[in-house]
Amino acid sequence: MRDITFDDRGELPEPGGEAEVLIDAQGRVVAWGPGAEELLGRPAREVLGRPADELLHDPADAAHVLRRWAEGVRQGPLVLRRRDAEPVDVQVWARLLTSADGAHQWLVQGAGAESYRTYAFGRALLQGLFTDIPFHIDLFDTRMRFVAQNLAQRRAGVFRETAYTGHTMREMAPPGLLDFDALEERQRRVLETGEALLDTEVVGHPVPGSPNDYVWSESILPLRDPSGTVIALAHVISDVTQRVRSRERLVLANEAGTRIGTTLDLWQTARELAEVSVPWFADACHVDLLDSVLSDREPADDARPRHPVLRRAARGGAVDDTDADAAPAVRVGELDTAATAPGSPFLDALAKGESVLLADELLRPGPGSAGARLPPGAGPGVHSWLLVPMLARGVALGTAVFMRSRSPRRFEPEDVLLAEQIVTRTAVCVDNASRYHRERTTARTLRRSLLPQRLPTPSAVRTATRYLPASEHTGLGGDWFDVIPLSGARVALVVGDVVGHGLQSAVAMGRLRGAVRTLADLDLSPVELLAHLDEQMNRFLDERGDEVSLVTGATCLYAVYDPVSRLCQLARAGHPPPAVVSVDGAVDFVDLPGGPPLGLGGVVFEEREIALADGDLLVLYTDGLLESRAQDFGTGLRRMLTTLSRTPASAAPQEVCDTLVRELLPPGHQDDVAVLVARMNGLAPDSHATWEIEAQERMVGRARELTACQLARWGLAEESFTTELIVSELVTNALRYGGAPITLRLIRDRSLICEVSDGSSTSPHVRRAQDTDEGGRGLYLITQLTQNWGTRYGERGKTIWAEQSLPG
Repeated sequence: MRDITFDDRGELPEPGGEAEVLIDAQGRVVAWGPGAEELLGRPAREVLGRPADELLHDPADAAHVLRRWAEGVRQGPLVLRRRDAEPVDVQVWARLLTSADGAHQWLVQGAGAESYRTYAFGRALLQGLFTDIPFHIDLFDTRMRFVAQNLAQRRAGVFRETAYTGHTMREMAPPGLLDFDALEERQRRVLETGEALLDTEVVGHPVPGSPNDYVWSESILPLRDPSGTVIALAHVISDVTQRVRSRERLVLANEAGTRIGTTLDLWQTARELAEVSVPWFADACHVDLLDSVLSDREPADDARPRHPVLRRAARGGAVDDTDADAAPAVRVGELDTAATAPGSPFLDALAKGESVLLADELLRPGPGSAGARLPPGAGPGVHSWLLVPMLARGVALGTAVFMRSRSPRRFEPEDVLLAEQIVTRTAVCVDNASRYHRERTTARTLRRSLLPQRLPTPSAVRTATRYLPASEHTGLGGDWFDVIPLSGARVALVVGDVVGHGLQSAVAMGRLRGAVRTLADLDLSPVELLAHLDEQMNRFLDERGDEVSLVTGATCLYAVYDPVSRLCQLARAGHPPPAVVSVDGAVDFVDLPGGPPLGLGGVVFEEREIALADGDLLVLYTDGLLESRAQDFGTGLRRMLTTLSRTPASAAPQEVCDTLVRELLPPGHQDDVAVLVARMNGLAPDSHATWEIEAQERMVGRARELTACQLARWGLAEESFTTELIVSELVTNALRYGGAPITLRLIRDRSLICEVSDGSSTSPHVRRAQDTDEGGRGLYLITQLTQNWGTRYGERGKTIWAEQSLPG
């Protein structure tokens, strides 16, 4: 016989749609329901009074089935036979009935496979909703009174041991659980509209007086009878507190990501952390940074200083503080001495790199507890205090403190993780800002060392300059300028441009500027100086080796102005031509051969000499002033010509510089810009005198006489003795070691200048004469009597000059 199993629960299916059969003790069918007739296709007249085993597909199973029923296993599958002899799989339930006279009968109910599956699924659904599901389900009638609750709701504890049926939520729930007016309004809305209200977030306090609130997701569903009338409301409630908290933390983390670190300002970054934290995360917040971080000094070798000095960088919000004796809050910019006092949690947090969380019981230990004092900044109203160290690249930068007093919620472990995430982002921004400020300070220091901060003020010219680096971040570039006083009251004006910008170009620029100053001291002509500078650039590029692509060349314009002759010699190496603004308003560019840039080697440069009247402006600049991606160099030159034409002839050099930068500088310029404007001032005719000296020994005395007379006319008779001695030695030296023609020139400027020129190129040398020597002391005497002296070479011969300080 086939094994047929039944369970022992003996439960009946829910009424409706099942087949029902009544069998007497002899196994005959005594009642036949409509469901049975439909299931097996047999009318009652064919079945009543006949043995029930004829209904089995295999009659031999009858004894086994009866035995199992007698043993109490009365539910299970059977295979029955339809009228057309086809087998039918049926799930049956059997129940033993006893009549009043003691006769036994079996009530058998059955359902086909599909009907049973539907029944089983529905039963599982009902069991899940009302027994197993963790959601809370309440049923209310149309008067908003409780009808039923599922098992999860009954176990929640709110209505435990309470007869809630027939009462409203307002009548049964503890006070403060939730907003009952809002709940009833939602219920009435669903009753009136018949539309479900899904996923409403409701805030409440299951435990009266609890500091932590909860958030539930509430869905109100209308339940209808077969006619469609709403007869009840089903409330499905689930605890979404953690989901909401996670969402809030995610929003705050995203807010911090967009609002913290918007600038490279240390103080602003600290303020942004405080502004983001209050009031969404904490009621009060303050940020302390190490004093070394704020001072632009290089970071200390000790990543976790033992004796840190913390300065208040930002604060936000306030705590409920009713203690009149509470210590005053540390102001922004002041040192936070309490934070670094012995025993302070700040020291431990910075040393270990771990956050410190203190709640009510730790903030205020009970009587007799050791160390019962509030941490720095925590007033009596603070019930939750969180300290997070600020670390970046393993180096301590400061601390952030968050406090809650008005909000009843305490900080949770997830809040600590969020605070650490926000503070870590802030630490990276603070570290970047600190490094930026250190680099900017270094760049400014380097720029001050590479560019002249205070230009000399020779009487021959009045100058003004402007310099704008391409990058405000580094403040460094390859453009430069200089004003170099030369012998004979002359002055050199220089503007140069090293290709590129940044540190590499700045270093190359510094070397070139130093080379120009050294070569200028030799009183070389512009073309000679550029030739030597070209060689220097080649050596520099050779030294760079693999980095030669970083700096590939440079341009330079060198001009020497002589206030006595009012002539200006100029030469340029690939640099833009200078502009001249005459006192009569005429503007033009100097017709000066451009020449190749420096660094090509073997190049011959050309020179021009122009006359400049008193008051004329000479404008030197770099191509960054005129050229950009949106404007070619030719267009820039035309705009510059127009701008200078509109500039008043009497405008000060600084005003001209500012006008050029304001009107010509391309928007968003990506190249360095240097501008040098000089107004020329020649020496008055009575400020210098020149004499031709015959090549005879007797002319030494004549030279002294001419000198004494000229000094008397200038009112410098007191300087006559020293000057006559200098003139005597220089003229004697020219007569003995030089050649004709010999010229003596005296120049009265801010100093007294004596120049003796001859036709020889022999270089004089100072030597110390022995006691027995009759000569050799002339140039040595000059070095002792003058503030400066030197030699410069011209096309025909040389000039030895000496400068004396004038009284006052």
